[in-house]
Amino acid sequence: MVEQGVLDIMYLNKNNSSSAASSPDKGKKKFDNLKISFTDDYPKKNAEILSGQYGINLLLVGLSLMLALSYRGSAVKEEHLLSLLISLMLLQITWMLWYIVRKDRQTCFVSEKDSDAGTSWLRGGLSLLALISLIMDAFRIGYYVGYKTCLSPAVGVYPVIHAVHTISQVHFLWFHVKDVIKTFETFARFGVIHAVFTNLLLWCNGVISEAKHFLDTHKRRLLDLGDTNITVGEEEPCCNCTTNTCSIFSHGLSYLYPFNIEYHIFVSVVLFVMWKNIGHTTEYQRNQNVVMRTNGLVAGPILGTIALASTIVVLVLYIIKVGDSAETRESAITMFYCYGIVMLLFMCLAGSVGLLIFRSDNVPLDYSKNPSRKLDADLLFGTAIGSWLMSWCSILAVISTKSRPVYGWINFMYSLLVIIEKYIQNLFIIESLYRKQETSERDEVETIPEIYSVSAGSSLSLASSYNGIINRAFENQDKVCVSLETDQEVNNQGYSHTGSLPEGSISLHTRRLAKPSKRRRVLKNIAVFLFLCNISLWILPAFGCRPQFDNGIEEETFGYTIWTTIVTVAMPLNLFYRMHSVASLLDVFRKV
Repeated sequence: MVEQGVLDIMYLNKNNSSSAASSPDKGKKKFDNLKISFTDDYPKKNAEILSGQYGINLLLVGLSLMLALSYRGSAVKEEHLLSLLISLMLLQITWMLWYIVRKDRQTCFVSEKDSDAGTSWLRGGLSLLALISLIMDAFRIGYYVGYKTCLSPAVGVYPVIHAVHTISQVHFLWFHVKDVIKTFETFARFGVIHAVFTNLLLWCNGVISEAKHFLDTHKRRLLDLGDTNITVGEEEPCCNCTTNTCSIFSHGLSYLYPFNIEYHIFVSVVLFVMWKNIGHTTEYQRNQNVVMRTNGLVAGPILGTIALASTIVVLVLYIIKVGDSAETRESAITMFYCYGIVMLLFMCLAGSVGLLIFRSDNVPLDYSKNPSRKLDADLLFGTAIGSWLMSWCSILAVISTKSRPVYGWINFMYSLLVIIEKYIQNLFIIESLYRKQETSERDEVETIPEIYSVSAGSSLSLASSYNGIINRAFENQDKVCVSLETDQEVNNQGYSHTGSLPEGSISLHTRRLAKPSKRRRVLKNIAVFLFLCNISLWILPAFGCRPQFDNGIEEETFGYTIWTTIVTVAMPLNLFYRMHSVASLLDVFRKV
């Protein structure tokens, strides 16, 4: 019994010693695992949240300055806000320069691409808006030169930095917006989200400046019509202009505000897609190349051009008549609502026909992950809230108001059609964007012979095309660092000696050119018609045709302050909705 007890004690001591020896190893392993979890998994899981919180707080800081600046007695001055915006733009320029230099140094690295982000036509539209923004910066510089004796230097520095920021940002969007960043992800998230919210702050600054200018114009119009309860603040600085062009620059800025506003909000959306793509897992979907064809486009462009021309006429007549007298003002508002009712009825009809065609095709929807497409759908619904809010307020005002103007129930019909039209158009666009591409269709086919010659010893490889993000990391890595001269030599050796090929080496192939079916022709015409109609409905409020301020019905129900606040907040969303619909409908036309 004693010997057995001694053996048990020795056995226990042996186990305890081995466990004591292994405890440091276990502790080291736990420490290593903890270290890996904090240095590897932690940033990947939470960098998006951290960068998002940084961007939101950046936006709130800028908005607080803008709100304080709107109060005339505040200690916050315009140079404080401009100094913040200048600092943010310089910081974004520095980050973009760092990204471009770092990527150019990685000569043997081929990054993944998102083919849906930043299409060529979208980048072209942004470049056009950027060009108009540069013209606006030139006007601001000219305005500052005229009043430099009583303006802060920040007013003159801001347009210069904004012009440099615009040029560098357009260059970045043209060449790098499709990149799917997989290195320095945490730092890249903060850099891209900083660019997103910098452009959002510039958009908010433009919206507030444009709204202030429009409200002052509206107040002056009321004063001319005999309203003595309105006070208008001074727009011009408290000094004399040293040049003869100050008034030209001042009035020209009011017409350029809408383009600058749309430029910054579109850049924010495009950069937000790039931010969502950072560290994104690639998905592959085999699909044919999309080619834009204009066969059968007759009714859509003709009707859309008529709508656009009538929009210009209505805009000119409205601006001329609304400030003359009470009678002409009433006729101008009535004319606007009648025009809007006819336009919205045709748009509702076109969207409904498009939805019926989609429903009759029975083509399944594509639910694969696509950040760009999901953002398009979210923005269509999110920005439609602005005009829906104004429309419901107008409907309530018409029903409850005591005064009965001629255009009262016409305003009711117009507001109701705005709600229905956006509802139908959103469904039509999203139905098209989420619809899968048809691989085989009953279209008329025209065959054209083509001759392909292949040299002896060469092999012909058929490369598949993919939608979505293209992962070039799976390609042959030996081809990444090959110089252009070597590629040209190989190509010349492979395809230049067709004369010495033996008989039978030349093969005849046919290329299939599918003419669009009748359904596709109708859908293309609908997309073009809605495209031009949305441009028309963007032009009217963007250049001063806003009967929501002039009809007086809503002000009687909600009061001047509340109704002015509603329109000031909702109108920029409505303008962005129309411009975003234009971009989405061009995508619909391309994919039909």
